[in-house]
Amino acid sequence: MDERIYKYFYEELSTKDRLSLLRDVEANEELKREFAEYQNLYALLNLGHQVQDKTIGKQKFDQFILQKQQTMIWKKWSHWLGYAAAILILIISSGLLTYWAIRPEQASSLSENVMNSLYTPAGQRAQLVLQDGTEVWLNAKSKLTYPAQFSSDNRKVTIEGEAFFKVAKDTARPFIVSTHDVDMKVLGTQFNVCSYPATGYVQTSLLEGSVCVFFPDRESEGIILKPDQQVTVSNGKMKVEPLRLKAHFLWRDGIYAFENEPLINILEKMELYYDVKIIVKDTSLFKDTYTGKFRQRDSLDDVFRVLQQIRKFKVEKDTEQNIVTLKK
Repeated sequence: MDERIYKYFYEELSTKDRLSLLRDVEANEELKREFAEYQNLYALLNLGHQVQDKTIGKQKFDQFILQKQQTMIWKKWSHWLGYAAAILILIISSGLLTYWAIRPEQASSLSENVMNSLYTPAGQRAQLVLQDGTEVWLNAKSKLTYPAQFSSDNRKVTIEGEAFFKVAKDTARPFIVSTHDVDMKVLGTQFNVCSYPATGYVQTSLLEGSVCVFFPDRESEGIILKPDQQVTVSNGKMKVEPLRLKAHFLWRDGIYAFENEPLINILEKMELYYDVKIIVKDTSLFKDTYTGKFRQRDSLDDVFRVLQQIRKFKVEKDTEQNIVTLKK
């Protein structure tokens, strides 16, 4: 195994070395396969009941690497898929899908008061099926915190970033999503939550069913959304409006759509999806709005070419610092 892969997952690489590794991964199919293999192993070992102890997760990772060098243990793991209690699907930038499962005996030993966390880095997405059958999609730079086993009263999770929920129906246990500002309560529905702390707002968009959005200390004053509505919460106020663009939720499939969107909003998303810093020297670019789509597998250059069809600008790259500058 390339030693850099190990160091990458335990944040032991410098920014320069991390970017160098990612470029090599993109250019080398064998390294890409190896990176995906260990990426998924890392996620699996940190989904268990000791997920909050990174030292233990690291020990498990080390032990598995040692075993892998001695045996063909990976072949045995494929038999677990038929007995899955929970399935994690990791989607990396190459579009590779890898399925992981937790064995039933592992799931039955988990306690409802043990919290798990799943984090998706910039440029990646993830899909998780929770213990109750609820499906969750996580967008780039997002974190989902959830109990290994839900309580008998409710099913509560916390999201930071963006997530799409397809909630399994359970009339006896409402599903509650908490953010840094507001909570959402549902019984069974499909909705999207955008809650990146840096944006200063939380936006909940409802596609199916109903959802109540409320401040934690004022649930009785919450707003109940109808399908095709969204509510934006900012500075302690809620604003309800019709959904502008349903295609936005295609991000679950790696498709990013925008319609009459200011450039600054698009660039913020590109920074998330491509793990890059974008600086705009020509502020007049912010006056234009853009409409289009791009896929996660499209290169940054491809996306800029689409945007340049509307307004011409120059692109300068600093690959060492991972910075892109837009100029006249």
